Amino acid sequence: MSLSLSILDQSPIPEGSSVGDALRNSIDLAMLADDLGYARYWVAEHHASKALGCASPEVLIGPVAAATSRIKVGSGGVMLPHYSPLKVAENFRMLDGLYPGRIDLGIGRAAGTSPKVAFALQRDKRQAPPDDFRQQLDELIGLVANGPELSLLGSSPDSVAWAAELGLPYVFADFINANGADIVRPFRRDLKRMSVACWAICAETDAEAMRLSYSARMLMLLLFRGRYIAVPTVAHAEEFLREEGVPLDALPVGRRIIIGNPARVRAAIEAVAEDYGAREVFIVNILYDHAARRRSYELIAEEFQ
Repeated sequence: MSLSLSILDQSPIPEGSSVGDALRNSIDLAMLADDLGYARYWVAEHHASKALGCASPEVLIGPVAAATSRIKVGSGGVMLPHYSPLKVAENFRMLDGLYPGRIDLGIGRAAGTSPKVAFALQRDKRQAPPDDFRQQLDELIGLVANGPELSLLGSSPDSVAWAAELGLPYVFADFINANGADIVRPFRRDLKRMSVACWAICAETDAEAMRLSYSARMLMLLLFRGRYIAVPTVAHAEEFLREEGVPLDALPVGRRIIIGNPARVRAAIEAVAEDYGAREVFIVNILYDHAARRRSYELIAEEFQ
């Protein structure tokens, strides 16, 4: 299978670093991805997070597009329920005007934060926000016609059904829900383009890749318990996970993390893509060390080339 490789960047904030450091690392990684031949570089939206630095994809997309020359740059995704469709459309039409043909508008439905922060994002706090995502989406589609390509991201049956109905490119977040292939399968024929986003950490050896994964495993385990931290060092995470007394490869529960040497990672990525019927894979990872993160994406690109 011929696969297109892309990157979904969550702008991790290493312990002891600032949000600015994380965002500059994202720009640096995008420049590397441009040189390595990755197809797309999408940035995520998370609010009030100690671990993930990008709260506004449209703000980061401009500097990333300016620092690169070929790669398509987009959001993975803008969490539409928080915003006016008109404002989202205006932001991305401006970006598309500055970098024609290189801007993608990826839309998501999730809050991208805790319920408390999601409430703070509401303009009208006197009542619960309406469940009108589909109406927002219809409005946005009309507003960005002949502008940046709009894609839908999700991890549920609703999102894939809407993408199929509306003829939109779709990205399933396997790194959130590893059981998505069964959800997607009935809709494959009606999707404009099927992509999947999965966790993958690559190093020269399986042992080193497993060691690098400790930081994300600790981070996610504590997140599920309602504790918010920056991305811990590998040594800190290793000690913490050992004290938990649970097999390391079992954490976090219910999440698929592809780890290993280049050949092992390639085989696993290809298997996930085949399972989903996807021709494009967005690779997600969270590592403490930015140099190791760069190397992970280098090794994957070299193996697929």
